[in-house]
Amino acid sequence: MGPKPATADKQKRKTVRTTIELKKGVIEKYERGIRVTDLALEYRLPRSTISTFLKNKEAIKSASVTKGVTSLMKQRPPVIEEIEKLLLVWVNEKQLAGDSVSEAMLCAKAKSLHTDLIKSTAGSSTDHEFMASRGWFDRFKKKKWHPQCC
Repeated sequence: MGPKPATADKQKRKTVRTTIELKKGVIEKYERGIRVTDLALEYRLPRSTISTFLKNKEAIKSASVTKGVTSLMKQRPPVIEEIEKLLLVWVNEKQLAGDSVSEAMLCAKAKSLHTDLIKSTAGSSTDHEFMASRGWFDRFKKKKWHPQCC
């Protein structure tokens, strides 16, 4: 048997990323007594996806993440989340003052926030070196950035 012929009718399934906030909302509604089937219809998600949220509800409920985060990653240190939260506050202050923020300024501020946070939490063991690289900046911009910046 040879390979199946390609058909133009098949469409690739679209990947849907749900945010942590949405997952927390699903868990909250479930705990108030709404059935999994009803939640699946309301959020237009498969029942198995809703069940996965509920299976991982302790990790999801305990997650303290910034807006726009879609998944929990164990290898990402909490200090990076804190840096990004503080960086958003700093950017908003700069914008309100009428100042423009460049990529270089933002990366420099992120590095200084990292060193300040490491100094303030001297008792914690952080082996992670924060580089504020182009890749980090691109992911930060995609997740949390306001359109009027950079």
